[in-house]
Amino acid sequence: MELLLEVLILALLTLPVLSDFQGDALSSLKVSLNASADQLKDWKANLVNPCTWSNVICDPTTNLVTSVTLASMNFSGTLSPQIGVLKTLTTLSLQGNGITGGIPSEFGNLSSLTKLELQNNRLSGEIPSSLGNLKKLQFLTLNQNNLSGAIPESLTGITSLIDLQLTSNNLVGQIPERLFEIPKYNFTGNNLICGPTERHQCASDVSESGSPKKHKVGTIVGVVIGLIILLVGALLLSLYKLRQRGHRPEVFVDVAGEVDRKIAFGQLKRFSWRELQIATDNFSEKNVLGQGGFGKVYKGVLTDSTKVAVKRLTDCTSPGGDAAFQREVEMISVAVHKNLLRLIGFCTTPTERLLVYPFMENLSVAYRLREVSAGESILDWPKRKKIALGTARGLEYLHEHCNPKIIHRDVKAANVMLDEDFEAVVGDFGLAKLVDVRQTNVTTQVRGTMGHIAPEYLSTGKSSERTDVFGYGVMLLELVTGQRAVDFSRLEEEDDVLLLDHVKKLEREKKLDGIVDRNLNKDYDMQEVEMMIRVALLCTQASPEERPAMSEVVRMLEGEGLAERWEEWQHDEVTRRQEYERLRRRFDWGEDSAFIQEAVELSGGR
Repeated sequence: MELLLEVLILALLTLPVLSDFQGDALSSLKVSLNASADQLKDWKANLVNPCTWSNVICDPTTNLVTSVTLASMNFSGTLSPQIGVLKTLTTLSLQGNGITGGIPSEFGNLSSLTKLELQNNRLSGEIPSSLGNLKKLQFLTLNQNNLSGAIPESLTGITSLIDLQLTSNNLVGQIPERLFEIPKYNFTGNNLICGPTERHQCASDVSESGSPKKHKVGTIVGVVIGLIILLVGALLLSLYKLRQRGHRPEVFVDVAGEVDRKIAFGQLKRFSWRELQIATDNFSEKNVLGQGGFGKVYKGVLTDSTKVAVKRLTDCTSPGGDAAFQREVEMISVAVHKNLLRLIGFCTTPTERLLVYPFMENLSVAYRLREVSAGESILDWPKRKKIALGTARGLEYLHEHCNPKIIHRDVKAANVMLDEDFEAVVGDFGLAKLVDVRQTNVTTQVRGTMGHIAPEYLSTGKSSERTDVFGYGVMLLELVTGQRAVDFSRLEEEDDVLLLDHVKKLEREKKLDGIVDRNLNKDYDMQEVEMMIRVALLCTQASPEERPAMSEVVRMLEGEGLAERWEEWQHDEVTRRQEYERLRRRFDWGEDSAFIQEAVELSGGR
C-alpha cells in the first residue's frame, strides 16, 4: 500500500503543469517590452486568464484573445516571439513606442491576424519572410522604423492585403511587382526601386503616419503650419466684418471623405418616410434640436412613445446610391460603446436620407455650456471631468477598436451628447461618408468647424486619427472655459480670435485662473483645471506626429504620463514660438488681402 502511494505521488509530481498559454504569452510580452511598475499593472502572472486585462479583447464565447492594443505607451524593450502562439489574434497594435530589436519570425504564426501595426518604433533587421504566411492580413504598417534589407517576395502572396505602409525605413532593392496591386501602399523614404519602368509610383496614397524624424519634422511642420495659421487668422478677420445682430455663428467647411473598404454588418430598423414625418410633426421647426453641416436634427416621438432624434441629411444624394448608403450606415451601427451615440435606424427615399438616434435628455455639451435657460443646471466641475474622460474613451474606441477605424472629423462640444446621467455620448461619427459633397458648392475640400480643424487637415484635406485628437483638445478648452472655439468679441481687446491661441497666451503668462468658466463660481480644483488644459495643449500641437493617441489621452486624464509629455512640450514650444514670430514678421498680410479672400470659400452656418 505504501509503495502504491509513493508511485501515485511520483506520478502527480511528474505531470506537466497546466497553464494558460495566452496569459503566459502576454506576460512574456510585458516583460520583453520593459513595462514599468505603473504600466499594465493588471497583467499579473498569477492571473493567467488575460480576458480581464486592460488593452486586451477576447472573444466572449471562447475566451480566446482577439486584440492587443498597446499604442503610444513609451515602451523601450523588444517584441516577444512567444506572441506567435496567439493563433486567434486579429489585431496587434504596438505603434508609437520605442521598441527596438527585430520583428520575430514567429509573428508569421498569427494565422488569424488582420491588422499588424508596428509603426513609429525603432525596430531593426529585415522584415521576416514568414509574414507572408498571414493570409488574412489586411493592414501591415511598419513605417518609421529602422528596418533594412529587401521587401520579402512572400508578401505578394497575401491576397487580402489592402494597406501596406513601409515608408521611412532603410529598405533596399526592387519592390516586388505584385505589391503595386494593393489598393493603398507607401514605400517612400527608403532606397527602393519602384519598378522597371516609370509606370509605378512609390505611393498610391499619401501616408498619414508622418515623417521619420519625429522631433525635427515636428518643428518644420509647425513652422509651415504657422503660415497656414496666418491665412486662417486673416480669413477670420475678414469674417469679423460679417457679424450682424450680435450673432456669432460657427463657421463650417466641407470636404470629400477618404474611401475605405465597405463592410456591411448588423441589423438596423428601416423606417418609412411616413413614420418619421408623423414622429416629427411633419418636421416642424418647433421640433428642431439643432442644425449642423450634415443637416437639421429634429425631436420625434414614435408610435410606441419612444423619444428619438432624427437627423435629416442635407446632401441627400449619397455616393453609390441607396445600397452604398445602407452599407455605410450598417458599418457605423457596429461601433457600440457606452460613450458612442447608438444608431437605431435609418430611412431612404429617392430624395431623402435620414438617421434615427435615441433622444438625449440633456442635449449636448455645447448646450449645457452656453445655451441653458434660466433655472436649468449648469455643468459642475465633476461632470466636466466625467465628460472629458468619457469622450476620450469613445474616440479611443473609434480609432483603435473598430476595423476599419472610424475618424470623426468634427469633434467639438456640440457633437458630444449627454444622457440622463450626464454620461458623454459622442455623436455624428462616420457621417462624412454618407453625403455626397460633390453636390455642394464648397471648394475648400475640408469638413469640420472652424477653430476645431487641425492645421494639416485644413491645408491638405487629409484627415487621420490625429485630426480628431486636435478637435478633442479644443473641446477640452471649451469644457474649461465655456467659450466657443472662435470668438470675434476678443478682437476688441486682443488679436486672439481662436480660443486655442488665447489659452496658449494665458498659459505663457501664468494667468490660467482667469480663463475658467465663470459659471463654475470658483467651485473647482485649480490643479485639475491645469491638468486638463495641459492635455488640451498636447492634443493641439501643430505637428500631428507630436499629438498623443486617444489611448494615451485616456491614461493622462487618469493620471499617468502627463508630467513627462508636458515637460517635453514646453521645451519644444519655445522653439516653435520663436520660429513663428520670425515668420510673422516676414509675412504681414492686411485684412483686405484679395488672396486671403479667395483662398477659402466657406459654407453657411449649421
